[in-house]
Amino acid sequence: MRESTLRFGAQTDEVTSLLRVVNLVRLGEAVTRPQIGTVTGLGRGVVTQRVEQAIQMGYLEEGDVGPSSGGRAPRTLRFRGENGLIVVCALGALHIHVGLTELEGDVIAQAHLDWDISRGPAATLDAALELVDQLLEADRKTRKHEIPVWGIAVGVPGPVDFESGRPVAPPIMPGWNGFDVRRRFEQRFDAPVWVDNDVNLLALNERTNRQVPSIDLIYVKVGSGIGAGLVSRGRIHRGANGAAGDIGHVKVPGATVQCRCGKIGCLEAVAGGWALVRDAQLAIDDGATGLLAARVRDGDKLNPELISMSAEDGDALAIQLAQGSAKIIGESISALVNMFNPKVIIVGGALAGAGEIFLAEVRQRVYEHSLPLATRDLNIVVSANDVREPIRGGAAMVREQLFEETFPRWFADGRPTLKGLELPH
Repeated sequence: MRESTLRFGAQTDEVTSLLRVVNLVRLGEAVTRPQIGTVTGLGRGVVTQRVEQAIQMGYLEEGDVGPSSGGRAPRTLRFRGENGLIVVCALGALHIHVGLTELEGDVIAQAHLDWDISRGPAATLDAALELVDQLLEADRKTRKHEIPVWGIAVGVPGPVDFESGRPVAPPIMPGWNGFDVRRRFEQRFDAPVWVDNDVNLLALNERTNRQVPSIDLIYVKVGSGIGAGLVSRGRIHRGANGAAGDIGHVKVPGATVQCRCGKIGCLEAVAGGWALVRDAQLAIDDGATGLLAARVRDGDKLNPELISMSAEDGDALAIQLAQGSAKIIGESISALVNMFNPKVIIVGGALAGAGEIFLAEVRQRVYEHSLPLATRDLNIVVSANDVREPIRGGAAMVREQLFEETFPRWFADGRPTLKGLELPH
């Protein structure tokens, strides 16, 4: 293959087939030369040439001997996922969660910090980068050498313009509107950065876990706020301006309470975690008794997690709050079901930690208010609530962007760089 063809990433048949071979092996869809030939329709000689090119470029290497189909057993191929790292930084309303994965997506390190996103972008990103640096230093010491960062995912709890990586009027993130989140990470790593809504990372994790390429699903996160990630035919649906799925700020009929965004009657102002904390505190101040009230009076921090835990433990006030929230959220989800007709709805976040107490009410309202055809094959489940979910989802987003969207632009360099990708700003 000519150097000019490689360097400029021209979409010739040679380049296209080389990239496809790498991705087939990376995804495990074809891991021997005969399998690659069968899937691609390429001749034996061309397959051999493409595989050798991929090996020389460092993307693939020979693996173990595979099973024989009657003749000489073929040697398998493996993608060299250990050549690079993916950094994921999941920012929540009240926490920072960072992690490292290799290129195949397995989480190899993670760290968590309680943090209020309202402290602003400069302090928040300083804290996040410090956590990342600590993980990278520990990884370097373990390996005895440094692995380059190939890509970074950043999730934020608000709408994002995916093309520019800038938050757009996020209701609970003062000072973040239009902030160039990418820049800080680019300066540190000289690697491409993608910024997305935090719920989209969770939805991508669920899509990857279910291994159904064309699945339609909705991930609903009920934490301090409320948001939804929409996966349509296996692809995240972000909408024209990144606002798709922002159900936390739809109007609840008859609601008059003011939301943190300044509007009246938003869903999260009635049923979100911060709203339940508000209502629980009012009830406790008015003399409520029970397990939740006792825990708060004993010094436990009143937050959505404490309400969920207390509901699971049988506290009447916590159960009332959780079920009231689930009822209203279920009614709002039903509108999405009628419009989007998903196969699966996953409910996650702090309040979903109440388990069936919360989920049963959501299910009842969705089935009650949705069209029968839209719910005929619908499965509504609670998230596994694994702290690694946003890390895995962020890694899935980076892999998708690197190897499905931008691969032709940088593969000749052997690894992605800012210059090679030239992401828009």
